[in-house]
Amino acid sequence: MHNDEAFSASLGEVGTSVTAFARAAADGGFAVNEAGGRALVEAISRMQDWVELQQLTRGHLEQEPKLGSSTGAAAMKPYLVEVATDARGFLTQLAAFGRVLAEAREAVEVAMGNYRRVDESGARALDRDGG
Repeated sequence: MHNDEAFSASLGEVGTSVTAFARAAADGGFAVNEAGGRALVEAISRMQDWVELQQLTRGHLEQEPKLGSSTGAAAMKPYLVEVATDARGFLTQLAAFGRVLAEAREAVEVAMGNYRRVDESGARALDRDGG
């Protein structure tokens, strides 16, 4: 699990929530059955695919756009690159979102393992008690 507070802060409340979600799963704080977990993993996988697709086109946003040679265009060109790439920029946040998705997926998989352990433990107790 990723426990870096700066990582959590990179996406604000979403990053913080996913980190808390992952910690709760790691601590056995909740469980998810196989069907529910698979549905969550599939949804996360689709979002990860989308993020990956966006990463493939990132080169366009990292380059200074061709806006012309006017004074206004010259002033805007570096600003547009900065908006995409600075600490709060779209590309920076997109990369952070990809990491948050990976952490969320791992947490769901841990929670599925928690469910299996609880289910197996309950079944053993029933067998032992003659239920």
